[in-house]
Amino acid sequence: MASPMFKPIGSNSGGVSGEGDNKFDVFYKDLKETEKRDSVLTSKQQIDRLLRPGASYANLNPFEVLQVDPRTPIDDIKKKFRRMSILVHPDKNQDDSERAQKAFDELTKAWRCLENESTRQKCLDIVEEAEAIVAKRTEERKKQLKREGKDTRVDEDDPDKLKRAVYVQTMKLFADMERKRRQQETRDQEERKRKRDLEIEEEEQKKAEKEWQKNFEESRVNRVNSWKDFQKGKSAKKFKGFKPPKHKAEARD
Repeated sequence: MASPMFKPIGSNSGGVSGEGDNKFDVFYKDLKETEKRDSVLTSKQQIDRLLRPGASYANLNPFEVLQVDPRTPIDDIKKKFRRMSILVHPDKNQDDSERAQKAFDELTKAWRCLENESTRQKCLDIVEEAEAIVAKRTEERKKQLKREGKDTRVDEDDPDKLKRAVYVQTMKLFADMERKRRQQETRDQEERKRKRDLEIEEEEQKKAEKEWQKNFEESRVNRVNSWKDFQKGKSAKKFKGFKPPKHKAEARD
């Protein structure tokens, strides 16, 4: 799916013929020409494509990054990755190695996603969901036009325009998935921080209790010793200096 980043189409909401269709035709003509150029991009052009403003949006879709149709066999995707990775490799673009490395990283990330059967299937599920959404929306639009007594022809009757509509919807779903992923990541970070703060609080509390217990034991020993010393002193004071009365000789008359 070698398509540039989404731009407003400008077609009318009803999908009937009119000025919107003309604008779309012009746009789509430019799109096809761009796709044709993309198929033979030079190293610099591929780097520019992968790092152009807003590329982070388009690069969420690994099929878009590697410029392959979603249902391309994995072996063919692998060949495409190898050709493109050689094209943008930093060693081949030493005059622009930093940007080349970033572009190479984008290609590698896309390939890692697609070479894994599980993550590739998730990406395919997104494409299929986009197709279902577009099909349902097209059907509902046709029904609405029919109820209004209007021409039921819509843009999506054209295979190329249908492909474009699916592409746009696919990008929206990838963007929505990324937004949810970041939100979940933020929640996870906050939860980890909350748990860590709680752990630190519990550790501080245990430390304080241990210190208190230590001080209490030390003071208890001191109190016991003091009491013992006091008792000893009291006993000593009680018997200290005690002398039996002197015997007095009995006086005789």
